[in-house]
Amino acid sequence: MTEFSAGLHYPRFKQLPAALVTRASIFSQDWMNFSSYTERLVGLSAGLVASNYHDLSYNLTWRTLQDPQHCASRSVRRQLGHSLLSALKYTFKIDKRDSVLRPTKGYAFRSATQIAGLGADSNLLRFVRQELDLRCAVPLGFSNAALNVGISGGLIVPWGAGFRKKTTPISDRFFIGGHNSVVCGLHGPLTVPGFPIRGLGPMECRQASTVLQNSNDRQELKDSLGGDLAFTGFADLAFDLPIQFLKEQNIHAHCFVSAGNIFGLQEVQRELLTWKKLWSSTRVSAGFGIVVPTNVFRFELNFCHVLRQLENDRGKRGFQLSFASPY
Repeated sequence: MTEFSAGLHYPRFKQLPAALVTRASIFSQDWMNFSSYTERLVGLSAGLVASNYHDLSYNLTWRTLQDPQHCASRSVRRQLGHSLLSALKYTFKIDKRDSVLRPTKGYAFRSATQIAGLGADSNLLRFVRQELDLRCAVPLGFSNAALNVGISGGLIVPWGAGFRKKTTPISDRFFIGGHNSVVCGLHGPLTVPGFPIRGLGPMECRQASTVLQNSNDRQELKDSLGGDLAFTGFADLAFDLPIQFLKEQNIHAHCFVSAGNIFGLQEVQRELLTWKKLWSSTRVSAGFGIVVPTNVFRFELNFCHVLRQLENDRGKRGFQLSFASPY
């Protein structure tokens, strides 16, 4: 990932009761190992931020998706090329937890709504995207222990003429998996511990197979396609260890259980989803680990055990590093 950007921040702009933020940026990401495409964004943005609760922003971005190795799956190849994003986004966030990096009491809520396709240009991407996050921390009264629970959900749907036959942009879909802490962040449905980056959800075979080194076998590689409807949830029990030095450094232990699921809109429309089918396809993991919170970030070394995954998922039992930042 590479980003070059420059911005201006006006704490008080004329008579507006909010801070004005403007930014110009060039942003590149390489998703070849996971989804067989690279992405380049050139854009402008302007936003109003009021009292740390409200954030209203407008983005105008020229997006280019490419497959330099010519190996992408059919679904990814359909997304390649140029597109224009003209979007308005409103975020409401309230965080009453006593700490972002080690919450022991309080709650947090975030809602983010994005409407893309503002304008008459035929190249405009048109979709509505919604994210919801809810966190709650409850002190237990012993060993500085606290129970954190949380749920996150997201939905993206196309709109405009012929929207029923359109697919959503792959860059704006939801992807689950990676090294984010489930406790701290309010960023939508991102993580189920035990699953690597983009390691959970719909997959499709690439055009080309890869020959394994020192082997005549061919490995069928797959692209992660993301989903239009996603949710995650977790419960995390954190507590002090009986070592004075660790207590002084706020280093503590935790154990957790987490679950998540992700769908494409076509899957939802094609099948009549029941609670039984929904639960049977939900991925579940559990684990324990050591947490090192600092003033800058939260570091976790966890042992994760995947209790349930589907055939195409890439979940794996073992140690996993996770990070979180309050910024």
